[in-house]
Amino acid sequence: MTRLRILLPSARLIGCIVVISVLGACADLRYYAHVTHGESALLLRRRSVDKVIADPATDAKLAARLALSQQARQFASKQLYLPNNRSYTYYVELHRPYVVWNVYATPRFSVDAVLQCFPIAGCVAYRGWFDQKKAVDSAVHLRAQGNDVYVGGVPAYSTLGWFADPILSSMMRWDDDELAGTIFHELAHQLIYLKGDTAFNESYAMFVENQGLREWHRSRGEPVGDDRGQAMEDGFTQLVLDLRSRLKTLYASGADDAAMAAGKEREIADFRARYAAWRDKNWPNDHRYDAWVARPINNATLLPFGLYDQWVQAFAVLFKQAGSRWPAFYDSVRELAKAPKQERENRLKALLKESGSLSTALAH
Repeated sequence: MTRLRILLPSARLIGCIVVISVLGACADLRYYAHVTHGESALLLRRRSVDKVIADPATDAKLAARLALSQQARQFASKQLYLPNNRSYTYYVELHRPYVVWNVYATPRFSVDAVLQCFPIAGCVAYRGWFDQKKAVDSAVHLRAQGNDVYVGGVPAYSTLGWFADPILSSMMRWDDDELAGTIFHELAHQLIYLKGDTAFNESYAMFVENQGLREWHRSRGEPVGDDRGQAMEDGFTQLVLDLRSRLKTLYASGADDAAMAAGKEREIADFRARYAAWRDKNWPNDHRYDAWVARPINNATLLPFGLYDQWVQAFAVLFKQAGSRWPAFYDSVRELAKAPKQERENRLKALLKESGSLSTALAH
């Protein structure tokens, strides 16, 4: 089953958690102190997965899921050539639904994010908080500045290899594919990460996750599964990206604020009508996205869409060109990451054209 990223936007915070002394020159020391404290709390509460499984007090279902996670962890390093380290060999019981809450913001009449920049991770479209109240307070502050704002809970994130990232209790709500796929995805970030290019990083890691799951199932003699869930998710994502494109055109029209505000509401209403027609025609018995569509929609709620899949098919072509060999594929990804941004995107578009998916990338 494919992760419903649109229901849990930005399923992972790509964080860089480092000691406060490294960040002494940064203006927002309180935020970095908060992040450092949050990460430190996780590190202090880690328990070895093997010990959790062996503990008689551990629920049998949890022990079985953790055992599966360790099989996937070993597969990731042995078969997918991902880092062989202590990440995902520990477990943390959070006692809360999410590990982090991400705050997204855009100007009132723009679909572009108010970027948040960090010393190592570069600039991303959100800021993550370990405390929900602090995330809400941040959102209130951004909204008071006239921005559209969205707050989304995050079940898992990566420190890009700075620490041994644990398996979190928030990840246990997922099915087996989600759990194994997340391990593949996050380890892919540890192997290759391009500062300041979220679409590149997430599309690459998403391909590793998807292809890794295919190989994982084959190695276990399990069916790979049908693509209906993926097809529905892709179709819904395209509807949302179409709304974002329409809003972008509206905001570039030069109309006054009153006209843009009215046009914004009209486009959102039209999107809801298009969604209902699309659902009833193609998926009449599946209402998984109804709740999201019914909630308030603004520019910021649209930001997470497309971050994870813009270049996925381009990386699929790159993998094929590498003879479906993981080490050669990673070498190709590293080479691509070294190219200047415009050259890199041109090469990705050429790969998408070869895959027949160029129109998808251009819509983002």
